[in-house]
Amino acid sequence: MRVAGAATLISIPLKPSKSKPTRIMALNSSNKNKNMNPPTVAMASLSGKENEKRKLPILLFDIMDTIVRDPFYHDVPAFFGMSMKELIECKHPNAWIEFEMGMISEMELARKFFKDGRPFDLEGLKICMKKGYSYLDGVEELLHELKQNNYEMHAFTNYPIWYETIEDKLKISTYLSWTFCSCVIGKRKPDPDFYLEVLRQLKVHPANCIFIDDRIRNVEAAVEVGIVGLHFKNANLLRDDLSQMGINISTDECQKKS
Repeated sequence: MRVAGAATLISIPLKPSKSKPTRIMALNSSNKNKNMNPPTVAMASLSGKENEKRKLPILLFDIMDTIVRDPFYHDVPAFFGMSMKELIECKHPNAWIEFEMGMISEMELARKFFKDGRPFDLEGLKICMKKGYSYLDGVEELLHELKQNNYEMHAFTNYPIWYETIEDKLKISTYLSWTFCSCVIGKRKPDPDFYLEVLRQLKVHPANCIFIDDRIRNVEAAVEVGIVGLHFKNANLLRDDLSQMGINISTDECQKKS
């Protein structure tokens, strides 16, 4: 997928540069899906005055391994006394996905988690997960600076009702809203309908949204509906990419506190 030129990024002026980071992706005339109908209906109810008042772009953040360390990959295999490969082979292929989409409760997850239906300590697993939740290095500081600059930010994440545990521990709502969780919406990335639902609810042109995710397929899916995509690697690179796209990330507030 090619990186788009400056003209493609509506309301997101790129700073002059001979080369743009390949982590930034946007839809341009050469890679548009001819079968994709742009979701322009989402813009219909926005008046010119409303657009003027709203600070753009809107930032959409994946949560796990973008903002928060994901204990499923780092801690859960050890909880079960398995390698990740063994856990993947033993667990039910759809149970966690159904849990993320709000289709089953956590008690149903406990019954279906393993293919063979073996019991396990659900409360112990939840404690393990909670212990493992933490901000990735540098991310909370970046969110703070974006919040200080009045950017509208939303979670756009595949996660079950346990997102409430993340909120209880890390208070992510200090910086962004838990607006688009798969367990509430009933859709998962990279389903295009999930992205289009986000645009419908926000009532904004897709090119006025920036989506950040550590999974490249999810970023590509955003680009396919016209959202600007950023492939997350770490907080420092994300800061650089956002700055290059003209996002104001001031450190004045942090300097005052130091």
